[in-house]
Amino acid sequence: MLLSQLRPALTLLCGFALLLGVAYPLLMTGIAQVIFAGQANGSLLRQGDVIVGSSLIGQNFTAPGYLHARPSVTDPAYNAASSGASNLGPSSASLLASVRERAAAFGSAPVPSEMATASASGLDPHITAEAAIRQVPRIAEARGLTPEVVTNAIGSATSGPAFGFVGHSIVNVLKANLALDALNG
Repeated sequence: MLLSQLRPALTLLCGFALLLGVAYPLLMTGIAQVIFAGQANGSLLRQGDVIVGSSLIGQNFTAPGYLHARPSVTDPAYNAASSGASNLGPSSASLLASVRERAAAFGSAPVPSEMATASASGLDPHITAEAAIRQVPRIAEARGLTPEVVTNAIGSATSGPAFGFVGHSIVNVLKANLALDALNG
């Protein structure tokens, strides 16, 4: 009697393990490779044959001639292996000190909030168009370019609000910096 109950249970367990653990993931991977090949492979950005990053993972740019991304609390900054937030509460003196330090480092006032506060993941690839435009004078001076040329390069990496009305225009920092490098390249 025990075997008559055990056999269907084990058959279902093995069947669903194969279906949901092997067949379904392989099917979804195959569909993704056909329909969304770039995204399924990490949305990698290349310069020639060299992979320079992913459009979905932020990088730490600190040189004055580059667009700077949101602050990251990972150590080292933008470490994809240890993404995460500081988990400091709004009443934390340490958080307030960090925000003040980042705002002072940004320079031009008023400072966009995302440039003074770290992101939840620590790996944000985008900043708002407003935060990017505020950095144009520094970048133009460091690269010896006109502000209009820098603004156009940043514009090439800017996408509008989702569905045309949700959120703000955002700039992919890595794409913008690659466009800036192409100007001086």
